[in-house]
Amino acid sequence: MKKISTSLYIPSEIEIEQVSDNRVNIIVYPFQSGFAITVAHPLRRLLYGCSAGYSVTAVKIDGVTHEFDSIRGMLEDVALFILNLKNIRFKIKDESNKVEVSYSFKGYKEVKGEDLNNDLVEVVTPENYLATINEDAELNFSLIIEKGIGYVPSEEFRESTPEDYIAVDAFFTPVRKALYKIENVLVEDDPTFEKIIFDIETDGQIAPVQAFKESIEALNSQIAVFSKAIDIDVTTIEDDFENSADMKKLLQDVNVMNLSARSFNCLDRANIKYIAELSMMSELELKGLKNLGKKSFEEITGKLEALGFPVGYKFDDDFHKALVSKIQELKTENSEG
Repeated sequence: MKKISTSLYIPSEIEIEQVSDNRVNIIVYPFQSGFAITVAHPLRRLLYGCSAGYSVTAVKIDGVTHEFDSIRGMLEDVALFILNLKNIRFKIKDESNKVEVSYSFKGYKEVKGEDLNNDLVEVVTPENYLATINEDAELNFSLIIEKGIGYVPSEEFRESTPEDYIAVDAFFTPVRKALYKIENVLVEDDPTFEKIIFDIETDGQIAPVQAFKESIEALNSQIAVFSKAIDIDVTTIEDDFENSADMKKLLQDVNVMNLSARSFNCLDRANIKYIAELSMMSELELKGLKNLGKKSFEEITGKLEALGFPVGYKFDDDFHKALVSKIQELKTENSEG
């Protein structure tokens, strides 16, 4: 006879499988029958819609007045050039919300994403193709790249597009793919429990685990209004940082990362004791640690990625302050002890 439940079963297990640099499988279980899809579907929707990314919003090409024009000496017409441009994904290096960049190519060249890297922007899809020009051609163009979320058709910002620029449909989302499947899992001899297997891939602007975390945060923030309306006492990070799961994970000793002796000794010499200290560092700061080689850097960044708090993670300001304060408190206690 099946046991009668008196309360909802709370999932307790999460596994992260790194498929590639920009793709992960995230497995969460066990859910009571019917609850997996209730959680998975909105998270999938939010994965596509809530993470901010960068996109070209307008392009200006010398000698071109509209998107149905052509450029002498270029294999592609302007419409195909713009279509190819949408597949080239940028990051603004100083993380500002908007930047204008200009490019000039002369003579025979197959132009790819890697040719568009400069001091202002980084192309995260360097292999993607843009256009081919012949030996007599000259291609001069400028791009406006902006930060946003989701998808915004060009019609919505055409009026604000500068003169001589052509507005471009903006695919801001850094998430290329967000799929899930639901499978049964055995719990206490009950085969009706479920697990969700998320398959998440990004374009390289952000890590897939980070996109997943942002979708969860977005879902929590959207639901929070209901708890306020009916006076439910909900503990959030803002309400109680110290008891949050994230805080507890971040304040774990770096020992739990199972690092190689070389990596651990390097961190120990730098007096880095907690996972949070690594997540709060920039890649440049981490690389700058004395005697930290390339292999150790890759090992540490990979472990942090798997934990969901990669190097350079952007914490909420209040959470960051609480984290720094707690680390100082723990280090003081340890030194006194």
